Amino acid sequence: MTEKIRSVLSVCISIAAQPASSHEYLSMEATGDISSRNMNVPGLFKSLLPSAVIDLAGLLERLGFACTDNNSGGGDQRPSDDAMNVISNSQLDLRQIVFVIQSQRNSFHVRRAEKLRASVLQQAADLTENPPVVLFLHSLSDNEGDWSILPLLPHFSNNFGKNSSWIVFLEEETNVKVAELVKVLAKFDRTKEWFLGKPLHDQESTIIHHYAFAENPPVFKYPDFSAGWALSVSLVQRLTDRIRDEPLKSDFTIDLKHEVALYIWDSGEGLRLTGVPELCTELQDSPLARHCATTLSSQPPACGEAVDRDDVFVAVKTCKKFHAERVPVVKETWEKEASFLEYYSDHADPSIPTINLGVPNTERGHCGKTFAILNQFVSSAVPETKWLIVVDDDTLISLPRLRALLSCYDASEAVCLGERYGYGLSQGGYSYITGGGGMVFSREAVVRLLQSGCKCYSDDAPDDMVLGMCFNALGLSVTHSPLFHQARPEDYAQDYLSHQVPISFHKHWNIDPVAVFNSWLREDSAPEPPHQTTKTELRGYFFGQCFMN
Repeated sequence: MTEKIRSVLSVCISIAAQPASSHEYLSMEATGDISSRNMNVPGLFKSLLPSAVIDLAGLLERLGFACTDNNSGGGDQRPSDDAMNVISNSQLDLRQIVFVIQSQRNSFHVRRAEKLRASVLQQAADLTENPPVVLFLHSLSDNEGDWSILPLLPHFSNNFGKNSSWIVFLEEETNVKVAELVKVLAKFDRTKEWFLGKPLHDQESTIIHHYAFAENPPVFKYPDFSAGWALSVSLVQRLTDRIRDEPLKSDFTIDLKHEVALYIWDSGEGLRLTGVPELCTELQDSPLARHCATTLSSQPPACGEAVDRDDVFVAVKTCKKFHAERVPVVKETWEKEASFLEYYSDHADPSIPTINLGVPNTERGHCGKTFAILNQFVSSAVPETKWLIVVDDDTLISLPRLRALLSCYDASEAVCLGERYGYGLSQGGYSYITGGGGMVFSREAVVRLLQSGCKCYSDDAPDDMVLGMCFNALGLSVTHSPLFHQARPEDYAQDYLSHQVPISFHKHWNIDPVAVFNSWLREDSAPEPPHQTTKTELRGYFFGQCFMN
């Protein structure tokens, strides 16, 4: 044993208070039970336990060491039952892993998914392994609801239940080190039920999660899909039985990662997420990513020169009662980045100016106004552009970042882009781009929509949902980008936002919208990286010591 390894191992031993395998610590973190285990840990190291010790313990196990109980007095050092399961099930064939890339039908996203699949298969070939199964989520069936995962569990169970051990889900931007991932999964008894991922939690109860766990929001953990996540086939089979006995509810799908975790948790009767430190959202070239089995590509993706300002028309939906309150925020923050922008209202105000489209304001949905904007866009009344962006008057958006993202898309295709929600996806429903974060349309998409004759059933119908129904009827899939946000920054997990370069947020409620824009969306002040706390600094030091030559 080298002196460096001995030094790191001694730190691990000094702060471990119970004999446990690395994934016991992870399970304790995921269930919020760390503080209840009566650990005899000095204050500083106790605060480090959820990340630094877990990561360190996992690394040391891969090096052949394990953290042990420093209170045992040299007594019985037998591994726990879970540790024995790790030992007895350590052999994992790559063919027992089914990779599912959470792909989309748009041509840009298909190319990204194909690149990721090629990487996985090439790594398998380099390992002289037979190739694993790598699936594209968007091509498994014609069901629009497949992206919501749960309706597909019976498919995975029927097709892979006998010869596979794991279903591993990857986002298009997830990089995976296949050999390292196999080692990680081999630590878990594949005959048991496991729900693995990088844990996220809410700091406060939030509308996007229906204010779940309002008394203690951080107690519930859900996976960051960008890091990859995994279900053991044993769990998939049990969930499939549950779906057959009790069909999935026809309801809204808003934040899929949270809703999947809620379903698996099953009001406390099911399984909680087990955190895995090797599933990471560090950038692939980051020094902190050296222990990771998964990392991230850059966001937003780099596809070349940004779309020209003159190729984008911006429509801002407003009404008379918000002219004095919300419109000045738009003018102070992001209006100047638009070459072509108009405010559409129920009242013509030349001081702004606003345009009255002849549609009365409604308190609920704004379908009539939005369809009037679509017709205005294809008329000679506005400059002809390739792209239309429709936003609310309380949307905060970075147009330079949006134009950079649009360089990845082909404006000659029918593109409808933004933050995707769903309704009734388990029972033949539809997807839609939620309006508050901004709805982006190619001219081709608007033309095909209007030519179809699809229209509002009332002026106050929810415009985003009606548009979703129309595109679904046309057989056109909406395209999701996690960089658009229907809510405020504080409504999302901090770790989730920390690896994004966001494009939009929505709502002025209980915030200073100008300050939020300046902090998150100003192009001359890119979002700061996650705060480098003592915890992350020490974790980086531990891994640096282990990997130094």
